[in-house]
Amino acid sequence: MKIALFPGSFDPFTIGHESVVRRALSLFDKIIIAIGYNTNKMGYFPLEQRVQWIKNVFEGDEKIEVEVFESLTVDLCVKKKAQFILRGLRTSADFEYERAIGQMNRSMHAEIETVFFLTLPEHTHVTSTIVRDIIRYGGDASIFLPDKMKISQ
Repeated sequence: MKIALFPGSFDPFTIGHESVVRRALSLFDKIIIAIGYNTNKMGYFPLEQRVQWIKNVFEGDEKIEVEVFESLTVDLCVKKKAQFILRGLRTSADFEYERAIGQMNRSMHAEIETVFFLTLPEHTHVTSTIVRDIIRYGGDASIFLPDKMKISQ
């Protein structure tokens, strides 16, 4: 069974994230969307809300699991028997950052491969940080969010 882990804070989960997961579904038997929890960092949206939103987006898709974790990503991969880490790339800066992390992860666990998906051109500008700011200041961010994920302000 080919299992991929898609880690992130997903604060919030965007159409870019959804696109990467949906496009990767044909390659993997299961994708675990893993929401990292950092006790030193306060998320804008409550963790429980982020979990529920993602579950709503992929409701009925048995190949998708949602998990919260507070550990190294590779350690969660080992625990969940995931052989792949799924990452989306929007820019060359993303690539440089993700390449370094991927190489470090491989040094720690050579059996775990990082798989990169290029973001669709129409999603390249969509970041959780910008979407969060739009929401924080009362703007309408709905075009940057999955259809089944409605945020009330």
